[in-house]
Amino acid sequence: MGEVRHVGDGDSICVGRTSNIATWIEIRLADFDAPELHHCGGEQAKRALARLALSRPVTCIAERGRSGRVIVYDRVLARCRLQGSSLGDLMRQAGVREGGR
Repeated sequence: MGEVRHVGDGDSICVGRTSNIATWIEIRLADFDAPELHHCGGEQAKRALARLALSRPVTCIAERGRSGRVIVYDRVLARCRLQGSSLGDLMRQAGVREGGR
């Protein structure tokens, strides 16, 4: 458990218990695939994730991706929950379209 300290894009966050950047964990959401920043909808997805989660406490549980690995694109693949709700579900409820990869 930690606080969302940074939002990289629509499906990437940094989580940490303190403001010390060296202790943050980079996370790729396992249950939401946002468009890339330079694609249509990418910037909107990033803004939506920031509105939902930035500076808020989350609980994240790492999981294995299709490749069988926990580390994907240099980030930990994890399912994160905010007040009991999945961040992926909250993004879909906010009307953010999926469309990465």
